[in-house]
Amino acid sequence: MPFVPPATPDHPLALLGFAPDAARALRQLGLIAVNVPTDDLTHVMDACRTLKFTGALVHPALEAAVAAAVTPDTAARRAGRVDAVAFSGTAHGVHTLADALGDTLGDSGYALRGASALLLGLEAADLGRGLPLTRLGLSIVGVGAETISDAERVLRDLPAGVRGYALARRDPSVQSFAERCDLIVVTGGPLPAGVLQPYHTLADLTGQASTGSSGATALDLSALPLHRLSHQLAHATGQRFHPDTLAPLLPALH
Repeated sequence: MPFVPPATPDHPLALLGFAPDAARALRQLGLIAVNVPTDDLTHVMDACRTLKFTGALVHPALEAAVAAAVTPDTAARRAGRVDAVAFSGTAHGVHTLADALGDTLGDSGYALRGASALLLGLEAADLGRGLPLTRLGLSIVGVGAETISDAERVLRDLPAGVRGYALARRDPSVQSFAERCDLIVVTGGPLPAGVLQPYHTLADLTGQASTGSSGATALDLSALPLHRLSHQLAHATGQRFHPDTLAPLLPALH
């Protein structure tokens, strides 16, 4: 991570796409934040560097657009999204979901190394949210999308050494594959009936899925937004904040 000076009146933090309440909320951390325009992102990034902004936080709705206006790191390039920027020499963008998922799973005690997983979504765009999990030690990954072509597109981004299988989520083969998995990851759309079994662990990245009466165990991902904001702020401001201290800010930053 490049060196980033703390956010001060002379080196403020830029906010892209957030409501005005976000800047006020960040003052609780002693950070000076300013909402900036979003209509010409390349020009805005150049202006932020010229005006010596320390970095930027990016609203989820603008993550894909900002990725095209900055220099993304490897994780951001794979995701095609940027959620934080540091203005250190260049506009350096990151996507912090992978690090945040790793921290959250570490807190939960769930061991991914050697496990098998089924990612269930609608299309490549939402299934990409589950890809960071594949870099935490999974051995076999099935990707279930509305179309085989979308599933195959996601498979191209699996890390070396992970065996991947493309599936159409409405095909009966999805349930057969799920029976051989440890982890079911939902990135978009409803969870197909009958997929979850008592021996499964469910990782729901949508906030909509539930274990119902299946007897499956749900991973507690409630701390994921806090870990993610902590990583975003570390990149964009050069300061580290414990995730627990950020809970009061979340409503204004989502």
